[in-house]
Amino acid sequence: MKKEMDSQRLGTAPLGRLMVSLAVPAVAAQLINVLYNIVDRIYIGHIHGYGDVALTGVGVTFPIIMLISAFSAFAGMGGAPLASIELGRQDHRKAELILGNSAGMIVLFSIVLTVGFAIFKRPVLYAFGASDATIVHAESYIGIYLVGTIFVQTAVGLNTFISGQGESQTAMLSVVIGAVLNIVLDPVLIFVLDLGVRGAAIATVISQAVSAAWVIHFLTRGRSVMKLKVQNMRLKADVVKRIAGLGISPFIMQSTESMVSITLNSGLQAYGGDLYVGTMSIMTSIMQLILIPVQGIAQGVQPVISYSFGAGNRERVKGAFMRLLVSGLLGTLILGGAAVLVPEVYAGIFTNNEKLIELTCQVMPVYFLGITIFGLQSACQSTFLALGQAKVSLFIALLRKVLLLIPLAVIFPKFMGVMGVYRAEPVADIISVVTTGIVFTFTMKKVLHNMDEDQRSGLKEQTRG
Repeated sequence: MKKEMDSQRLGTAPLGRLMVSLAVPAVAAQLINVLYNIVDRIYIGHIHGYGDVALTGVGVTFPIIMLISAFSAFAGMGGAPLASIELGRQDHRKAELILGNSAGMIVLFSIVLTVGFAIFKRPVLYAFGASDATIVHAESYIGIYLVGTIFVQTAVGLNTFISGQGESQTAMLSVVIGAVLNIVLDPVLIFVLDLGVRGAAIATVISQAVSAAWVIHFLTRGRSVMKLKVQNMRLKADVVKRIAGLGISPFIMQSTESMVSITLNSGLQAYGGDLYVGTMSIMTSIMQLILIPVQGIAQGVQPVISYSFGAGNRERVKGAFMRLLVSGLLGTLILGGAAVLVPEVYAGIFTNNEKLIELTCQVMPVYFLGITIFGLQSACQSTFLALGQAKVSLFIALLRKVLLLIPLAVIFPKFMGVMGVYRAEPVADIISVVTTGIVFTFTMKKVLHNMDEDQRSGLKEQTRG
């Protein structure tokens, strides 16, 4: 009974207080989660004698890591909003079926990705921007990381079902446990045991395994409103279709990070060299630091919007979105503005190589200019997902990276040299944010109108009854 009351507060608790209680743990979880990669890079960048080269090599593996995360988002972020909507409709059986099918998809994806990348990792890494100097470090890191693919997929993908039922503090703990363990293990394995890059990868795999165990325990034996059951993991075409329809958008958002990273790294290698690729390794980590709090807020608010939408509460949907929009925009203005105005605050965290720091500080203000207003797009994109608007969400996901950033990153350097690679990012960001705002305005009016129509139809049915 208490479990059901905990989930029902998504539709009844005071909106402002509820959103803070959900968003704060979600932001903390997102920030801590990003430490898996950032802490690795900080330690790796300070390895005596070859830290700068090792950092560049590990940066080249980022597209593979993002692709693995993208498949977990496909199953998790595609399924969790649907499960939240079903909870809002008080249909727990359908919610559990969606959870089970998402878990089944995660197992399947993990097997395919582990085997595929293990076989082709060397040519893939060269294609992603590795050089003869950095390939050995890239192979050392990703070769071990791939062993833990199933743990990464489970910890990231299924954790969305914990936060999706309003248990944001529990979702945060699943991340905290692994991240703290990773921070403790990194210096021991990298420096004390002198395992270098391999030590960083081993620490990450162990940490993600512990996080995955926590998530599975909660969903099977904890106080979860919906339970993960083996019989529900058998894939059903109609359920998978619904998950895929919504999950394709976050999948594209994350998988295209791989395509973007490949394009940018290749362009920087061709027009600049290893030092320029090194700046992108640093700025990718900084980008995560800027966007993670905003995405954490969105992740915390998303269940409120989904549940309220499922319950037909129009005003609650509008109120939650407006608060999400304001907080997201403030987040990117402050954090992105710092990268533009005082880049040296960020750059020195990741390396002690003076040339790399100097170059990063030169290009960072250009690269991060457009991200200052990206909170608007983040809020709209998350709301599209929360409302189950799969087609519109897919278009927005494709727009920024596939339709804009990647082509611009190929075209601009032909006329501007290596700086064209960096300038492609703000141009794509600004165009994408403006377009998203316009599309969202028209889509939201239609969704709210349909909710009004459904409400009126429901009242008529009650009157007849």
